[in-house]
Amino acid sequence: MMTTTTTQTTTAMTMTYREACKQAVRQCLRDEPRAFMMGEDIGDYGGCYAVSKGLLAEFGPERIRDTPLAESGFVGAGIGAAIGGMRPIVEIMTCNFALLALDQLVNTAATIRHMSGGRIGCPLVVRMATGGGRQLAAQHSHSFEGWFAHIPGMRILVPATITDARHMLVAALQEPDPVLLFEHVFLYNMEGTLDDVARVDIEKAAVRRPGRDLSILTSGACLWKSLAAAETLAKEGLDVEVVDLRVLRPLDDEAIVRTVKKTHRVLVVDEGWRSGGISAELFARVCELAFDELDAAPARVCTAEVPIPYPKHLEDAALPQPETIAAAARRVCGRG
Repeated sequence: MMTTTTTQTTTAMTMTYREACKQAVRQCLRDEPRAFMMGEDIGDYGGCYAVSKGLLAEFGPERIRDTPLAESGFVGAGIGAAIGGMRPIVEIMTCNFALLALDQLVNTAATIRHMSGGRIGCPLVVRMATGGGRQLAAQHSHSFEGWFAHIPGMRILVPATITDARHMLVAALQEPDPVLLFEHVFLYNMEGTLDDVARVDIEKAAVRRPGRDLSILTSGACLWKSLAAAETLAKEGLDVEVVDLRVLRPLDDEAIVRTVKKTHRVLVVDEGWRSGGISAELFARVCELAFDELDAAPARVCTAEVPIPYPKHLEDAALPQPETIAAAARRVCGRG
C-alpha cells in the first residue's frame, strides 16, 4: 500500500480504514471537551459501518447521541450546536440521506458566515459514507462529493488512505466553517499502513505514485483502482503518476498544474457520473491553467450514466475499474 504524504513520518503500524476512522473520533472526543457525536444508530448499535462501536460505553450518551431518522432535524441541531460554541461531529449514514438535509447544509451551514458579515461561524463536521461496490443498489451507492464541492462555504474531504482516514477528522474539527468528509464504503474493510504522524494536510493533494508519461487525477476508492492500473501499465513501459486529490473543495490548483507540466497528459478518474461531475471541473482547470502544457486531449473514466445496479456483474460494469482505467490511459498515450 502506498504511504500517505504527511508530516514528520517516523514509524508505521497496520490497521483497517474503519479502525482509523474510529480512532479519529476517539481522539476528537478525548482532546476536545466541546466535541460530541450524533447520528442514526451510532450508540447501542455501534453505527451502520461499525465506526462508533464501543464509543457509547467509553464516552456515555451525552457525547454519543443517537438521533431519530430525521436528517434535516439532527443536522439542523448540529448546526445550532456549532453556532453555539460546541464542536459536533454529525454522522449521516450514507450520502444519499444527506439529500434530506440539503437545505440545512447548503442554505444555512455554508452561508451563515457570509450572511452574518463574518460574525458567526459554523464549525460543523459531517461524516458520511459514499460510493458503490458493495451491492447496496441504486438508492445507497451514490457518489455525491462532487455535488457538494460545488457549494462555497464548505470544505470537502475525501480520505482514501488509512492515514488520511485517521487524521483528517481531527484537522477538520479545528476548522471554523463546515467540513464534509466522504468515507468510501468499499474502504472500511481495507487494511493498510498508518504512518506515525501528528497531522495531515487538508489543503493539498498528494502524489501517491510518481510518474512521467501520464497524470491520473482521482480520489476515494478510485485511487486504489488507479494505482492498480498504473502497476499494469508500468509492465507495458508506461510510467503513470497518480495524484490523490483528497480535497475537492478547495481544489489544489498548484498540484494539478505541477503534474500536468511534468507529464503533459491527463486522465481523470471519478466514481461520480460524467455529466455535470467533478471530472468536468478538473478538465476545465487543466485547460484554463495549463492548456499549453498538454500533448494530448484529456480523458476521463466515470461511472456509467445509470442508477447503480444491484447485481454484482452489472455494478462492476457500471463503476470505474482498473481495466477500464488502463485502457483509457493507453488511448491518451497513443497506445490504444
